[in-house]
Amino acid sequence: MDANVINPFIHATSNVLETMAFVSCQAGTPYLKRDDRATGDVTGIIGLTGETNGTIAVTFDEGSILRVVSNMFGEEITELSHEVSDAVGEIINMISGQARREMEEHGRIFHSSIPSVVSGRGHAITHYSDGPKIAIPFTTDGGGFTIEVCLEY
Repeated sequence: MDANVINPFIHATSNVLETMAFVSCQAGTPYLKRDDRATGDVTGIIGLTGETNGTIAVTFDEGSILRVVSNMFGEEITELSHEVSDAVGEIINMISGQARREMEEHGRIFHSSIPSVVSGRGHAITHYSDGPKIAIPFTTDGGGFTIEVCLEY
């Protein structure tokens, strides 16, 4: 997969978390993901159409999303809840929007669907395309999370 497609998602993820939750994150080395098992506890997923079809997902482990949401809400959140799931949906929506704007600057036009959120240890992430699933792990002071980009090419 083209780095010009992956990099906007890395940039958008870092920017959204730093701006909205004051959380610094470090991207790890992208890798080809071969299964549907989530690497964390709560996942936001959003479909993309346009130049090609696909999905992006962000999966947070419990520690990282509780830190992010606590910072966003300005109060300590100690357990996964409906409010946390709503926040994950908003986070993936913001990441998608910023990444799509960056890609549009390079002539690549994408549109997104309404995000969905799935939670629970060991849940599955279903990408509705046959493209490769590129996973980018991130670390934060509160824990880790992974972005998955799956586009048909």
